Amino acid sequence: MVGRMRGGAMDFEDRLATLPRVRGDRDDDGNETRTGTVWTATAHIITAVIGSGVLSLAWAMAQLGWVTGAVTLVLFAAITLYTCGLLADCYRVGDPVTGKRNYTYTEAVKSNLGGWYGCFCGFCQYANMFGTCIGYTITASISAAAINKSNCFHWHGHDADCSQNTSAYIIGFGVVQVLFSQLHNFHKLWWLSIVAALMSFSYSTIAVGLSLAQIVTGPTGKTTMTGTQVGVDVDSAQKVWMTFQALGNVAFAYSYAIVLIEIQDTLRSPPAENETMRRATVMGISTTTGFYMLCGCLGYAAFGNAAPGNILTGFGFYEPFWLVDFANACIVVHLVGSFQLFCQAIYAAVEEAVAARYPGSTTREHGAAGLNLSVFRLVWRTAFVAVITLLAILMPFFNSILGILGSIAFWPLTVFFPVEMYIRQRQVPRFSTKWTALQSLSFVCFLVTVASCAASVQGVLDSLKTYVPFKTRS
Repeated sequence: MVGRMRGGAMDFEDRLATLPRVRGDRDDDGNETRTGTVWTATAHIITAVIGSGVLSLAWAMAQLGWVTGAVTLVLFAAITLYTCGLLADCYRVGDPVTGKRNYTYTEAVKSNLGGWYGCFCGFCQYANMFGTCIGYTITASISAAAINKSNCFHWHGHDADCSQNTSAYIIGFGVVQVLFSQLHNFHKLWWLSIVAALMSFSYSTIAVGLSLAQIVTGPTGKTTMTGTQVGVDVDSAQKVWMTFQALGNVAFAYSYAIVLIEIQDTLRSPPAENETMRRATVMGISTTTGFYMLCGCLGYAAFGNAAPGNILTGFGFYEPFWLVDFANACIVVHLVGSFQLFCQAIYAAVEEAVAARYPGSTTREHGAAGLNLSVFRLVWRTAFVAVITLLAILMPFFNSILGILGSIAFWPLTVFFPVEMYIRQRQVPRFSTKWTALQSLSFVCFLVTVASCAASVQGVLDSLKTYVPFKTRS
């Protein structure tokens, strides 16, 4: 690995000339050549960001109201865009072209901050990825069940009992993920992310279109500047809890930083990875924020303070039923890709740790050419998906789970670590204006995280009062 260049006067082309030439299918560090571009990175970002979170934004707007809701969406986007730019600069240590590469978020934190920061980051990142896999499994199963519900409502009327047991759908989604989990090497999943990104555009556009049609044709729900009204829609305690839970749902909608470094590690170089990643982040966040504003605001305008927790599966829309079916099918396909986007990072971490301790155990493959399988990979990845599937069956609470996941990821991974690494890299003087501004941003986001996490846990506890395991119906 090329060390940090001295002098600081070399321009970009001079520094590129110092890099080892890529030979065959190997990169400058000896690993397989990376082929990612700004477009594939943008597809990965859209796949990671526009997920199940977009479906809850009309409900979040209903809790927050026109003013706070719209401002919250814009602020979270701005914070994410800024801090992800800081994080992209941490992919390499020192020089952005020749510095040592960090292959994971945790490695970046260890390289820049060291000590307990690396352990704390690893815990936050992988715990959230694990939880996100559960959240996506729940959401995909609810959407799959909604297809049958939509058909039932169409043929038997809107008052018919069309509820579905979601456990069977969760198991079916798990089986699909077992098969896809045998695809190894994160950068080889670019095609899955592009398909998933197209699906996310599709169902987001459908949700926007159906909301707009509802607004035009009516009837529409009652909206207010402050959202749900105390004494009319909710009591005072519920208003507080729901407001904080809504913040967690919005935070979850922007929780892409946890896989930013992993996505950046798929990018080819030159140009420098941080430059490409910044461009991809601007494109990805801008695109998703536009969809979020449309889905959240139009959904709220259509259904008002009674907006469902999931705009496409809460059956604010019944007709045209085939379009609702298609939208939910797109959600299922999209979440197949999103699930892999998050779990592949977990797979890589575990398999690298095992390979370091037991060399050859994870790479020994069996089977004919083109159908090689590692026994370790087959067993461990199948077991991982099985655990995710079981936990999804046991905790099928959509909005509360999203709120918990969003709050856990937002402050430490989207704000705290990027800010701390920036301060350490740039040696920002303690108590200077910039240091104070950055630490104030981090502290405010910490308060939001604590409040939204507490509210989401409260939501889960309320749901557990009437919950019967394995018999949840959607």
